[in-house]
Amino acid sequence: MVNKIFNIFSKEIVSIHGIAYLLGFFALLAQLLALVRDRMLAGTFGAGTTLDIYYASFRIPDLIFVTVASLVSISILVPFFTEAEEKGKDTKSLIDAIFSVFFIIMILVSLVAYFLMPILSPKLFPGLTPDEITKLVTLSRIMLLSPLFLGFSNFFASIVQMHNRFFLYALSPILYNVGIIVGIIFLYPIFGIYGLGFGVAIGAFLHAFIQVPFIVDKKSFPKMTFKIDFPSVKRVIGLSIPRTVTLSTSSISAFALVSIASLLGSGAITIFNFSFNLESGPLSIIGVSYASAVFPLLSRLYVQGKKDVFLERMISVTKHIIFWSMPAVVLFIVLRAQIVRTVLGAGHFTWSDTRLTAAALALFSISIIPQSLVLLFVRAFYAEGKTKKPLSINVIAMVVTIACGYLFVFLYNTFPTIAYFFQMLLRIEDVPGSIVVMLALAFSVGITFNMILHWVAFEREFPTYTKNIKKVTFQSIGASVIMGYMSYLSLNIFDDFLNLDSFIGIFLQGLFSGIVGIIAGILVLKLMKSEELDQVILSLKKKIWKDEKDKNIVLDELV
Repeated sequence: MVNKIFNIFSKEIVSIHGIAYLLGFFALLAQLLALVRDRMLAGTFGAGTTLDIYYASFRIPDLIFVTVASLVSISILVPFFTEAEEKGKDTKSLIDAIFSVFFIIMILVSLVAYFLMPILSPKLFPGLTPDEITKLVTLSRIMLLSPLFLGFSNFFASIVQMHNRFFLYALSPILYNVGIIVGIIFLYPIFGIYGLGFGVAIGAFLHAFIQVPFIVDKKSFPKMTFKIDFPSVKRVIGLSIPRTVTLSTSSISAFALVSIASLLGSGAITIFNFSFNLESGPLSIIGVSYASAVFPLLSRLYVQGKKDVFLERMISVTKHIIFWSMPAVVLFIVLRAQIVRTVLGAGHFTWSDTRLTAAALALFSISIIPQSLVLLFVRAFYAEGKTKKPLSINVIAMVVTIACGYLFVFLYNTFPTIAYFFQMLLRIEDVPGSIVVMLALAFSVGITFNMILHWVAFEREFPTYTKNIKKVTFQSIGASVIMGYMSYLSLNIFDDFLNLDSFIGIFLQGLFSGIVGIIAGILVLKLMKSEELDQVILSLKKKIWKDEKDKNIVLDELV
């Protein structure tokens, strides 16, 4: 029985759409668990000091993860291991050598961060009181286990993806959220706020451990060794450093915005994180799934010199990202209040908290498509072995994002007309602390600027790229506008039949209105003869898992 379960989890999947749908499905499950997690946090604590400390305590461990643990990221190791395998090299020795160096670096960095935490925290979060900083330091120290385990998970995922075993990779985020929920339910009553940190560490451990059985079965589990192939390790680090800096720019931007939020009053950090988490749902389900699914194939195509097929894959995936993301953007903006009230509207989470989170969610939702496409462009450049280009673009975008954060807060405080405009637009004119929405706007402006720069850079290399995207963009915008309009009208209609003072009433209002809008959008796409809609319907009819004899056929077919 155990072997049968293991065989299901470790089954090879080679269809890009199959991989994307698999990752999307499990991302959906992970997001549902994340919603349960956030609802429990919101209901238990509300948008206040406790959750401000909790979310602030993620910042330094997260920065370590993106700056150090990402040295062994999937986007670097998959092409590296793939190239070594294509050339008949001993990949196990490479795995052992890279793991050994990575393990030592992670331990040293974590120890340094542990001892510097009391010095760094007051400077990074100047809006917190000394008592809050004390709790923050202890909680952050506990959470230092998280980047260590997630770094190992990254390393393991490179081996798993190299064998096209995406099932295990897809399960990891689910287990991560399970660990956090365990912390909320069982550990918080025992250890207080520190129990939340232990839950995060447990989740990170499970994130990594789920991939271990397959790696052991393939005899690829890394071992510590002093026989290190330094030229290969040096090459990996040389490729990783630009990529790591590229990835860290997003974390640094979020770090800076959270730091600004600490100055905007109690609950501002929590509002920022809750709204960002909600917006991350469609990003994980759509953008991350497609970018992760196509990356190993892009790497293989570039190594094989098939640039034409490389471009075709990029065009196809871009179309599907826009096709799925555009409706998500519109629905999240139109149904933002219903989403927030359904997910977070419980216990100590007040009506003012709900309105501010919904307003920030609307502004964050603008960034769903840009974030998804940036993920895709960065992976495309990495598949080509080009790390400097996305590095320079992301650094510029990071500076723009942080500058916008300070600028927008200044303008909001200085010019009442600007504040009044956003308050009226987002319906938060009588809600204290509404200035926090400026941070969501700054993030969306920065990531949109980032996407434009990446798009232009990719277009210069592949001049026919943009013209192949225009049709699906036009169709998606047209269908999404109709979808949003029908959903908005439906909200008022269902308002007369449902009890909006109850969880079920709010949930059903949002659900039925969304369904009406989606049906209208599908009909519009049908009238426009959308090729993407036809492909989705066809793909859903096919089996996701292919037999081994079909592997080469699937890899060669166009998506």
